[in-house]
Amino acid sequence: MSIQEIAVSNNQKKQLLKAINKDEVLFQEDNGDLVVSVAAYLNFKQEADPGPLEAIVGEDTLDFNAEYFVFS
Repeated sequence: MSIQEIAVSNNQKKQLLKAINKDEVLFQEDNGDLVVSVAAYLNFKQEADPGPLEAIVGEDTLDFNAEYFVFS
């Protein structure tokens, strides 16, 4: 399993939670980290252009070869 960890601000976390409201795509861990399933996100992203992750954290930050993104 490959995981890409990305540091984000609390403001960006709030934006992500608001933009992605599907539990199969994004969930919040007990420690406050946000976890995104890349495969589920790519399906979700087809409905939104540009995708919310790209708009909030920047497309060049994301490695879509990972299985999960963890925003801390």
